[in-house]
Amino acid sequence: MNKQKLGLIYGVSAYVLWGMFPLYWPLLKPANSLEIVSHRAVWTMVFCIIVLTATHALKSTLATFKRPKMAVKLFTTTILISINWLVYIWATNNGHVVEAALGYYINPLMVIAFGVILLKERMRPLQWTAVSIAAIGVLVLTIDYGRLPWVALALALSWGSYGLMKKQLGIGALEGLTIETLIAFIPYCGYLIFIGAKGEGNFGHGAVITTLLISAGAVTAIPLLLFNGATTRLPLTSIGLLQYITPTLTFIVGVWVNHEVMPAARWIGFILIWVALITLAIDLLRSSRAVNNSIA
Repeated sequence: MNKQKLGLIYGVSAYVLWGMFPLYWPLLKPANSLEIVSHRAVWTMVFCIIVLTATHALKSTLATFKRPKMAVKLFTTTILISINWLVYIWATNNGHVVEAALGYYINPLMVIAFGVILLKERMRPLQWTAVSIAAIGVLVLTIDYGRLPWVALALALSWGSYGLMKKQLGIGALEGLTIETLIAFIPYCGYLIFIGAKGEGNFGHGAVITTLLISAGAVTAIPLLLFNGATTRLPLTSIGLLQYITPTLTFIVGVWVNHEVMPAARWIGFILIWVALITLAIDLLRSSRAVNNSIA
């Protein structure tokens, strides 16, 4: 099997697994969102340390703490990923799966906005078109919901900010997640000990729920390992297009599995978002071809 085919398998597998998350987190009820996130962080840390130890990369990863500026930035990414996890798990466990999907649909557009505002990048005409159409879509959805789609915006802002900071750090996804969960270990573990002492925790109260809580670590890390495998084998254009698998599957779970209400106005809002993303994908393919031609 050649490098690109293997990368495609890794990439599709990662995004499909991420898209199936809304089916997993509700299994952890009656644990609340904070308890689930706490277990997710703790067991992800354990899983990542095992993987890094097996690959002889743990020592170099921990050496990152010796660089104060890097450590401060990783503390910030820890806060961002914690917000993202908490909002996402709350949304999937409280009937807002479709809105969570919206958050990851508009994330690429949020990244473009960050590039313009923070990095002073110039948008191409098709990018302007995509962002304008998406803005109209969000406005339609806001009117339909009768409020700002705060779940979607919180997910897009936290994930977009997280991605931007991680790009600047230049550290591997698995290594970064290991450090972030190490930073978060004390508060999350402290919370789990606290609710356990009060008899409110779910860990140890049945083999099924305990196994599922522990498994949250592997469930989090395995797609990330697959994603790492994809990014080293596929061009960024392919990764950029594959990312839409996740919100599409999440949307399908919300509408056809959870039977969330989708009034006509909400469909119109989502269709506008999809048109914006198709426009963005066309721009991505065009710009990729232009770069390849200039190199050739």
